[in-house]
Amino acid sequence: MPVTVMSGRLAGRVWIGVAALVFSAATAMTIAICVSMASKGGVPMAGGWTMSMAWARMCGQTWGGAATAFVGMWTAMTVAMMLPVLAPALRRSHGAAAGRGGVLCVTGAALAAGYFAVWIGMGAALYPAGTALAGLALRTPALARAVPWGSGVALLMAGWFQASAVKMRYLACCRAATSCAPAARSGARAALRHGVRLGLHCSGCCAGFTVMLLAVGVMDLRAMACAAAAIFAERFAPGGERVARTTGLLIVAAGLVMILRLWARPG
Repeated sequence: MPVTVMSGRLAGRVWIGVAALVFSAATAMTIAICVSMASKGGVPMAGGWTMSMAWARMCGQTWGGAATAFVGMWTAMTVAMMLPVLAPALRRSHGAAAGRGGVLCVTGAALAAGYFAVWIGMGAALYPAGTALAGLALRTPALARAVPWGSGVALLMAGWFQASAVKMRYLACCRAATSCAPAARSGARAALRHGVRLGLHCSGCCAGFTVMLLAVGVMDLRAMACAAAAIFAERFAPGGERVARTTGLLIVAAGLVMILRLWARPG
């Protein structure tokens, strides 16, 4: 018994250390990528906006290389933003494994793999859609001029979603302790499936923030930090539903300001 308890304590310390290292590495990588993207500027577009280099190929880069770079960038951003949200479920998964005498939390790794596979899959699906839209905007000035208006409308929709009944159902599921309980008795395969379910629920709950980031700039550090803080607060702060509605109002306000500025622009 003392060996098992000590092993559990050691595994707990290892888990905390690994999680902290992964979070720090993902955050540092995200900041470095954002700074690098900002230094490269962007592509000036009709309508007075600049297309991010995230949707363009670098000189000599293949489409496969560009897609891989985008998915890598998206993965680092997702881990930095969402690992703090997933951490309680991972810790419970570790606790269940330690309670069975486990030293290494294989179920926790499987849970994280399933969860982040959903987010990485989303990034892989978004890239071709984003590059297709960027290519059309480059070739069609009328579409390029409409993009800022579309971004404003997208912010209005994202803010509306934050206060919708669908969002509240997703949020209630994510906040409920039972929805994040580990698949402790069935091993790594069940934990992987449970991670996928958590990822699907979480990505649905965060749909408004995802749209917001795509509208204002997928690698905008300020928007990313605000979204990460809001996601964490609505999951763990008392009255998370009020937090969600408040952030929804703020996103709607940002959309209205963007549209009003476009409306007031001369010409």
